[in-house]
Amino acid sequence: MPARIFRPARTAMSSGTAKTRKWVLEHAPQERREVDPLMGWTSSADTQAQVRLSFSTKEAALEYAEEHGIDVIVQEPKTRKANIRPGGYGDNFATNRRQVWTH
Repeated sequence: MPARIFRPARTAMSSGTAKTRKWVLEHAPQERREVDPLMGWTSSADTQAQVRLSFSTKEAALEYAEEHGIDVIVQEPKTRKANIRPGGYGDNFATNRRQVWTH
């Protein structure tokens, strides 16, 4: 199974872009997980599925995969435009507002 190289998306709980600038190489699971009958935990003997490597550039990730003989699929990120308002956050509390502002 090939690994994938991608740039992670921002979390749904935040509008920030932390941890979205690095490229990640992530291995696909080679065997399915099994449920332990006594404890109910899921487990697998596949240790590669636990590995997530971070790289500063896509080229560095591709070079690493090529050196180690890893088949990869590259997923290009979907870019979004910046959400910049002219007044910014402070405009919510301006005293010279022309319209009513409520929550």
